[in-house]
Amino acid sequence: MSNKIYEIEYDEVIKMPEEQYVLVDMRSEASVNYGMIPKAVNISECELFKRADELPKDKKIILYCARGIYSVEYAKRLCEMGFEAYSLKGGYNGWLLRVINESDEKADRKRDIEYSLQKKFRKDIFSKFAKAIKEYELLKENDKVAVCISGGKDSMLMAKLFQEIKRHNKFPFELVFLVMDPGYSDANRRVIEHNAEIMGIPITVFESEIFEAVYNVEKNPCYLCARMRRGYLYSKAKELGCNKIALGHHYDDVIETILMGMLYGGQVQTMMPKLHSTNFEGMELIRPMYLIREEDIKSWRDHNNLRFIQCACKFTDTCTSCRADGREVSKRMEIKKLIAEMKKINPFVEGNIYKSVENVNLKTIIAYKENGVKHHFLDEY
Repeated sequence: MSNKIYEIEYDEVIKMPEEQYVLVDMRSEASVNYGMIPKAVNISECELFKRADELPKDKKIILYCARGIYSVEYAKRLCEMGFEAYSLKGGYNGWLLRVINESDEKADRKRDIEYSLQKKFRKDIFSKFAKAIKEYELLKENDKVAVCISGGKDSMLMAKLFQEIKRHNKFPFELVFLVMDPGYSDANRRVIEHNAEIMGIPITVFESEIFEAVYNVEKNPCYLCARMRRGYLYSKAKELGCNKIALGHHYDDVIETILMGMLYGGQVQTMMPKLHSTNFEGMELIRPMYLIREEDIKSWRDHNNLRFIQCACKFTDTCTSCRADGREVSKRMEIKKLIAEMKKINPFVEGNIYKSVENVNLKTIIAYKENGVKHHFLDEY
């Protein structure tokens, strides 16, 4: 049989009465955090067949993944189990592209987004952004900052916050809103450009072929990709006369990194609010979103009805997120869930993890490293 009998267009779905179908987002929890099709339920591909008894056999089951590739095979298997199942053609990315192409843009959209930062989210987002800049001395007079935009919610919000800080302009500094296209699909490139347009962010786009370079790397492709992207960003920023690059890592990234280092790396370290580049002299990396909670970023996104891409690489776009044992690959997602469970017992656990790297008592440390040199407590005992 042809694959086409298992696929369905979104136009057909929206014509159906809601009681006749169930829309299932089978992407990972990490992907779903970046957005879902309205009224969909999330059952990840790792759990779909384990939870098949939760699906009604008297309704059409419409599955979607990132691009409508893996969901076809899963729809076939559900049909073999007695369900009437379909794969949403084009998946989430296809739906997202449809939404932005059909949207009726209004001149006041940009104003509303900015107003939300000035009023509704001033305390939880803008003030924390300003506090991080002041507390960690991230901006100085005559800086020229490359605000690095990946296309996700965090970096896009960071760009708007920089524009708001610039509006106050207590001292002169310059901004370049830098987007590197490491091999995005046409759809994802369009989503980034669309969001920049409605948010009033004048992006500078340059291209590389990083995704192609790391696609066939079996061991740690994401680590290699991140390193290569960082290098390209530094290089382009320096070419444009910048002395700093800004990345959109937030508070939750920081505390997750602390725990990941301890549980998976056997070391105590954190994601620093700023650091000097070791390969690009005179360049500095800053993280002005350092004190902002991810939940507040999501609230700002949803309040303004904004939709962003995740990271749009070929791995998250097309491949399975499950291991052979049925568990999701992402260690960061495991840490997120661990923190959420600990928070049920101790509501202050997130703040305590963060404070732990500010309140290090060196007299109770067995050993530590400084500039590559290991120091042991017996050295001065």
